[in-house]
Amino acid sequence: MPSPRFFKDKICPVRAKRERRKEARPGELLEAALDLFVDKGFAATRSEEVAARAGVSKGTLFLYFPSKEELFKAVVVENLSGRFSEWNKEFEAFEGSTSEMLRYCMRIWWERVGSTKASGLTKLMLSEGRNFPELAEFYRREVVHPGHTLLRRILRRGVDSGEFAPIDVDHAIYAVIAPMIFLMLWKHSNSVCVDSESAIDPATYIELQAELVLHGLQAAHKAKT
Repeated sequence: MPSPRFFKDKICPVRAKRERRKEARPGELLEAALDLFVDKGFAATRSEEVAARAGVSKGTLFLYFPSKEELFKAVVVENLSGRFSEWNKEFEAFEGSTSEMLRYCMRIWWERVGSTKASGLTKLMLSEGRNFPELAEFYRREVVHPGHTLLRRILRRGVDSGEFAPIDVDHAIYAVIAPMIFLMLWKHSNSVCVDSESAIDPATYIELQAELVLHGLQAAHKAKT
């Protein structure tokens, strides 16, 4: 004879689904939140929408994330800032030249972040950060600062080894960051950033940008020797 649970599931499948997921899974909540934050923005996303997309109640969502702000911070950590420990370990273990490291860094960034939904978080912060200063400060502390620190370490490695010319590293990092930000804006702006007759292949674009940066660093070094 079927169990009582069988009849309850048959009679009210929506309720049964909700009950089976009453404990919720933070990963599913974060995934739902990422989708909505990127698609709608922070201000327009409502907590109940996130809960509904994840298949749980709003109350269950708040058991894990007491506010929409805390939910957003968790999304940033899960998709961006939580990766820097791994990336710094890769920097420490890298045995090739700094030119190879920079090419690798830009390519891997696109594969792991830029090409994913998570890259929309940068566009979100650029457009809404002024309206939410606490979140903007959190993003600077958790994403911008460690990202800049890692790029400084890469460029400083090239300078210290004599591969690159002595440069103002604090400003040189933006030569790497700027094309990456453009690529994210292009991805999340329905190609508004480019001519309608043009097509951007991200892999080709990144390779070209890396070569332009490296050519400038290496040419400046040769000019000084």
